[in-house]
Order: sequence, then structure tokens, then C-alpha cells
Amino acid sequence: MRRRDFIGGIVGSSVAWPLAARAQQTRVYRIGALLVGNADVDSFRKELREELRKSGYIEGQNLSLELRSAEEKLDLLPKLASELVDLKVDVIVAVYTPCAIAAKQATREIPIVIMAGDPLGTGLVPSLNRPGGNVTGVSLMAAELFGKCVEIVHDLLPTAHRVAALGNGQSPNGHRLARTRMHARARNH
Repeated sequence: MRRRDFIGGIVGSSVAWPLAARAQQTRVYRIGALLVGNADVDSFRKELREELRKSGYIEGQNLSLELRSAEEKLDLLPKLASELVDLKVDVIVAVYTPCAIAAKQATREIPIVIMAGDPLGTGLVPSLNRPGGNVTGVSLMAAELFGKCVEIVHDLLPTAHRVAALGNGQSPNGHRLARTRMHARARNH
């Protein structure tokens, strides 16, 4: 399964659920989406549109999409999240941790569907089993996998003494957690 199909399916079904729980089909539902970069906007719109169409939501008929991109400038996210709140969207889709944090800080009323790494460690939710509040979605937990990657590298290259990793230093807590997991696995091998 392609990553794009997986993400589209998860986000599409996660967004459709809060909308389906609401009243009549003739209403135009407004979905706001908060994205980090412009490269994501077109593909995200296409995937989201296709997945929601499967549930009977058609852009221009009973669906309006309001996408906002920070254009890789994370300091714009709070302003963009506030714009979506001011538009009174029915749900906000926040792709990746910085967007999820900005959306959560902007509203406690509008449902937020996230796709983010370590929502527990970043304070987005108090529990993965019972997220509570207005935030739900998918935890990527990529940092958890970094430790496993070190283990696999050791199994494949037992003589390797150094392993390097690249990450997003602006991701709240994500790089620290990944580094912690990598160091812990490296000490055990």
C-alpha cells in the first residue's frame, strides 16, 4: 500500500466521522486543513477530496475545503490556525505535530483530526486510548522506530560503530525522543 493511499484513507475516514455524526446532508460542511508546506497542498487536497467523495461529500456541493499552508515557515502556523477558527470550519485537519499544536492552541471547540508524531509527549492528548478534548487522529510515533532502526543496522552490520540519522530539529520533542530511543538501543548492542 502506498503511503499516500494510507494517509488519504486515514485522514478521509477520520474527517468523515465527525461530519457524519452531524445533522443533514444538504448542509455544506467546511473542512479546514493546516499544512507545513506548499508541496503538500495539491496532493493533500486531491487525496482528501477523493476519500471524502467515497463517503458522499463532494467539493462544491456539500463540502468546502479551506487549506492553509505555512510555506515551511512554522511561525505562521498560529495565525493560519486562527484563520480557520475564524472561518468557523466544522473540523480542522492538522498534518504533522507543529500544525497540530497550533490548531489545539487556537480552539477547544472545533474538532481537530491530527496526524502527528508523539501526541502524548507533545501534550496534544492526555492519553492515546482516550485522547479527550477536541483532538483525535493518528499517532505516527516515528521516534519509537528509530531505536528499532539502530537494532536492524547492528544486525546487518555488526562491525558498525557509528550510525547517523537526520531529523527535523524544529519538531517539538520529536528529535529528542528519537535520539533517546537510538542511544538506548545502541547501548544494548
